[in-house]
Amino acid sequence: MDRDFLIDLFSHFGPVTIRRMFSGYGISADGTNFALALRSGLYFRADDQTIPRFEAEGSEPFRYQKRTRTVTVAAY
Repeated sequence: MDRDFLIDLFSHFGPVTIRRMFSGYGISADGTNFALALRSGLYFRADDQTIPRFEAEGSEPFRYQKRTRTVTVAAY
């Protein structure tokens, strides 16, 4: 995903800020980061209320591989 695609994708949210983050982009509105676009995936910030809803739709948390283990970032 490129920056222009993300700006267009979230245009209905109002003005969004797209910043380089890790190997992708952090997406925020009104100073609140609400999503990450990494590789070919889009990961939304999650909490105790939204995690069950994301899981019901088949979503999984953001994970990345370190040399000796897999790290799960439960917030996305």
